[in-house]
Amino acid sequence: MTTLRLGFLTPSSNTVMEPLIADLLRDRPGVTAHFSRFRVVAIDLGEASRGQFDTAPILAAAELLADAKVDSICWGGTSGSWLGLAQDEALCAAITARTGLPATSATLALREELRAAGVSRVALVTPYLNEVQQAIIANLAREGFETLAERHLEDPGNWSFCTHAPETVDRLVEEVLDEAPVTEAVIIHCTNFQGLPGAPRIAARRGVPVLDSVQVSLDGAARAARRS
Repeated sequence: MTTLRLGFLTPSSNTVMEPLIADLLRDRPGVTAHFSRFRVVAIDLGEASRGQFDTAPILAAAELLADAKVDSICWGGTSGSWLGLAQDEALCAAITARTGLPATSATLALREELRAAGVSRVALVTPYLNEVQQAIIANLAREGFETLAERHLEDPGNWSFCTHAPETVDRLVEEVLDEAPVTEAVIIHCTNFQGLPGAPRIAARRGVPVLDSVQVSLDGAARAARRS
């Protein structure tokens, strides 16, 4: 059986993404996930936080993944959503130039899914500070997506994002759907946030896609690998 090996770059303080992807792959024989970390410990718009996403340590982590002969590399974090999608595009190009492997990110994969579905009106759920949330909303608008409703938790994270119970995330998703019933998709955008397994259950019951960033990252990594 052919094995598809998917590589993920993970924030050092993230404890949610790896076990969730393991659960998602349980019924997908022949697909394996492999992880490399670099230091991310706080999320805000300050210079210290921005510096966590400098290219050098990310490329070093990507090179370690390449040693495992993975078929693609996904930056399994959402920094591009507030720093700008151009930053993720440049990062992915640099990863490919350094490793020869196709690359994507949680945020670029999200954009791809929204565009493929013809979605333009969204709701946004995150654990982030308001300044980060507003930057995400502005960047979504630049990409053609209008945010009709949003919820965030004013958490500076990054490790603490995992402490919010799945029921809390579910409640936020229900609230944005109640506030904006014409929304075409709900985005749960943080890979250290427990949006699963609630997202597919709510989507099935409410009839609106609920796109959790861990699931989006996994699907994006698989698409990137299969395009190579």
